[in-house]
Amino acid sequence: MSLATPTFKVEKLQKTLHEKAKAESNFRFYSLYDKICKMDVLRVAYKRCRRNGGAPGADTVDFIDIETDCLEKWLEKLQKELVNKEYCPRPLLRVWIPKANGDMRPLGIPSIKDRVVQMATVLVLSPIFEADFTDNQYGFRPGLDAKLAVRKVFFQIAKHGRPEVVDGDLKDYFNLIPHGPLLKSVARRVSDKRILSLLKMWLEAPIIERDKRTGSEKRSTPNKDGHRGTPQGGVVSPLLANIYFRRFSKYFEEQIPNKGTNAFLVNYADDFVICCATGEGPKVMDFTQRAFKALGLAINEEKTKLINMNTGGQFNFLGYRFGMEYSLKGRSYIGTRPSVKAVQKLRKRIHDETSVRWSGMSIESRIKELNPVLRGWLNYFNQGPVIKECRVIKKYTEKRLRRWLVKKHKQRGTGYRQYPDKYLYEELGLYKMPVSRADLQSAKSCHSD
Repeated sequence: MSLATPTFKVEKLQKTLHEKAKAESNFRFYSLYDKICKMDVLRVAYKRCRRNGGAPGADTVDFIDIETDCLEKWLEKLQKELVNKEYCPRPLLRVWIPKANGDMRPLGIPSIKDRVVQMATVLVLSPIFEADFTDNQYGFRPGLDAKLAVRKVFFQIAKHGRPEVVDGDLKDYFNLIPHGPLLKSVARRVSDKRILSLLKMWLEAPIIERDKRTGSEKRSTPNKDGHRGTPQGGVVSPLLANIYFRRFSKYFEEQIPNKGTNAFLVNYADDFVICCATGEGPKVMDFTQRAFKALGLAINEEKTKLINMNTGGQFNFLGYRFGMEYSLKGRSYIGTRPSVKAVQKLRKRIHDETSVRWSGMSIESRIKELNPVLRGWLNYFNQGPVIKECRVIKKYTEKRLRRWLVKKHKQRGTGYRQYPDKYLYEELGLYKMPVSRADLQSAKSCHSD
């Protein structure tokens, strides 16, 4: 069967599970493993993993290898392993990626086989837990995204009179989630022991770290030894992180009114912001620290701050900077704009895509890489005043592309004379960042269409 076959069977299954979970908040699902083993579910799971892409795991098997040998046979073999309970996860491949603050973040990359089984599990479990998540959880959920979370925070501060903000940061959230309480949170809805066993195996999977210089491998089991952590990089990890954060979110909704406050929580993955009325911030900050400690998690004391927006305070959330802005007439108001880090990150990406190492590539390939990056950045950051940042990015992109063209063709100078704006935009087709409000509205309309 072609992978392009409509997934209506899987969607129908998800709808049935969600409606049951929504209708009966205390119902526990006792027979779910057989649904993960269905070939329709495995096909959809593979299709989604293929679309997401990603590097191979520790076994070095990639999507091309699977499809070259025969995808249908691979899926049939996987289904047989699951049905016969012979499936066992492979070790995770440890990869380090840079964080915005200069530190390195560890990722655990599963094999493609494990990714597909995890995705099949997510397809079955997500509709159930989606019925339980609170309205202030925005991460990794259908129909919700980071921009909606940003918008919610803005309206709570600017329109609903909550100018005191707890800008929260959890210390190493994904790596510190305790396994016992997490699995209890899952078991509140899922009594199928085979599902719980799968989740436990993924949580405790060993990690392989390869030395690029010597080729040697180091094997460790930090999550199993510490009984903590859901590896970032795993397909199932975002769902598990949401399930565990729900414990705080639900407790917050139940207890905050009893504290005599009307604070409002907005959460996205491991980031959260709590908007409070004037004078309520210290009380909410204390409550938050105590609640997370009870959950076995820790607040990052250095990064978690209480900010008063009415006195000129500012903070960053999901790439946006919240702070005082000024209209053309000098009127002050609380608004949002791209954070300094968000602009720097984009500049670095533009720099990387126009470095000398790509001199052997065609100009079409550079435009093909740059345009989606520029368009996607603007599509996310088109809320609030952004023209100033767009002008900076436009100038920087033109400068970098001209420099790349000069070096590619072994020419002298800056490239302004050889490659004017008309050439970059009309002949090469470089995406043009807006430089006025009218341009921005036109770009928004284009994205909407």
